[in-house]
Amino acid sequence: MNAMMYHWLGAHLVSQDGQAGTRFAVWAPNAKEVCVLLDRNHWQHGAFYLNSSDSGVWSGFVPNVGPGETYKYSIRAQSGEIFEKMDPVGFFCEAPPNTASVVWNLNDYEWQDGDWIQRRARTNLLHEPMSVYEVHLGSWRRPHDGRRYFSYAELAEQLIAYVRELGYTHIQLMPVTEYPFDGSWGYQTTGYFAPTARYGNPQDFMAFVDAFHQAGI
Repeated sequence: MNAMMYHWLGAHLVSQDGQAGTRFAVWAPNAKEVCVLLDRNHWQHGAFYLNSSDSGVWSGFVPNVGPGETYKYSIRAQSGEIFEKMDPVGFFCEAPPNTASVVWNLNDYEWQDGDWIQRRARTNLLHEPMSVYEVHLGSWRRPHDGRRYFSYAELAEQLIAYVRELGYTHIQLMPVTEYPFDGSWGYQTTGYFAPTARYGNPQDFMAFVDAFHQAGI
């Protein structure tokens, strides 16, 4: 899998001919047709068809679709059978058990980890001590009532203090991309570029990472 595919696949907020909206693109080389389904029009099939290409990518622009709108792809196979799928390259998803992808703006977070980035650039990590704490965010700790997960913000506050007290220099997150089953550790990935909605939205996850960097972790 190309780790940079999110640059051209997924749902991207753009303007076309002066009209704001979203450009959708999905790789489905064996599909007969692909269209975008939107919650706002009751998941109506056939309202927004995508155009095919020789590369197997289906793409198209849908006007007036903005951040927070939920969507799926309707894919008609060569057999005629229709499958409704979430976006494998979507940036955000509904929290399970719901399965729609969510159009999202990833460009409005202001990172505060410049000092950490500069320190990393001038440091030869091969010559530095390293101690890694591996953690699954969903089971590391839970609120006392056990009815919900801690948010990314709550986890950052508690986990940073815990890791620093024990002397770790790095954390390694067990799968944090979207997955369907709460009872698992997250290895059945459904959204390769979407941090799980269980703990917050993409900006919340950015702030989580940012907080660790500012703490020197």
